[in-house]
Amino acid sequence: MDETGYEADKAFHELCAALARVQDPDLVGEFLRGLLTKSELGEVISRWALVREIDMGTTQREIARKLGLSLCKITRGSKELKKENSPFKRMIDLVRE
Repeated sequence: MDETGYEADKAFHELCAALARVQDPDLVGEFLRGLLTKSELGEVISRWALVREIDMGTTQREIARKLGLSLCKITRGSKELKKENSPFKRMIDLVRE
C-alpha cells in the first residue's frame, strides 16, 4: 500500500480506538457534528435509523416510507444485519445493554 493509503488506514484505526474509549455520548455527538458536514451526519443518522427499524421487524417498504430511503439502501442494511457476527447487530446489542 502506498504511503497515503497507510496514513489513511492508520488514521482510521486511531479514530476507531478513540471512539471506543469515549464513555460520554455528548462528547461523541459534539465530535461527530464537528467532524461531519450536516449532510454527512444526516446520512449516518438515517443509516443507523434504518438498521434499528429492520432489527425491530419493520418492513422494508414501511422503512422506505418513514425514512424516505430507497429499497436498495434498505436491502443493503438488511444484508449487513444478517451477516454472521454482524457489526451492525453487535452495535445494536450495545445500545440495549
